[in-house]
Amino acid sequence: MSRLALVALAILLWPPPAHAHLVTTGLGPLYDGLVHFAVTPEDLIPTLALSLLAGLRGPSQSRRVLFILPSTWLLFGLVGLAMPDATSALPITTTLAPSISFVLLGALLAGDARLPLAATAAIAATLGALHGYLNGTALLQTGLGITALIGIATAVFTLIALASSTVVPLKATWSRIAIRVAGSWIAAIGLLLAGWPFRSTS
Repeated sequence: MSRLALVALAILLWPPPAHAHLVTTGLGPLYDGLVHFAVTPEDLIPTLALSLLAGLRGPSQSRRVLFILPSTWLLFGLVGLAMPDATSALPITTTLAPSISFVLLGALLAGDARLPLAATAAIAATLGALHGYLNGTALLQTGLGITALIGIATAVFTLIALASSTVVPLKATWSRIAIRVAGSWIAAIGLLLAGWPFRSTS
């Protein structure tokens, strides 16, 4: 029994292969894209923040974000697949984009910002363009392409639909405050991410 236990422990502790940009599920590129979005906080959390913000503003803004964000994510992901070298010309995009998204969307959510429909749509388009492009360049480096990008866009659509539809019917004050508190935490994480590269190493 002791030998069997040692063998089982060795199998459990054996490290699986690591992938820098994309999780390989073994189920194909579509599912790889779905899982990649789910385990990438710099994509997942801003999308969640915008979904919650749209949900606080009601069904019309939620529907607008539901269709604009995934479509621009997919469109600019295709641009990233076609123009990967453009990222090197914009280093600020890859280093500060996640923290800016966290801080901006977290602050808007925490403040329960009453944005007009056009402003919410513009934010959704900008977020989709920025993160979609970065995803496209990352997918190109891994050898996966449009199918994985469709998987990511599908995951974005699903998260928006679930999160915003959960928030829209909320009427109790305490429940809406809880959503806003989540926004403050998202903004705080963004500030931490922005300051992390400038930390002292001495």
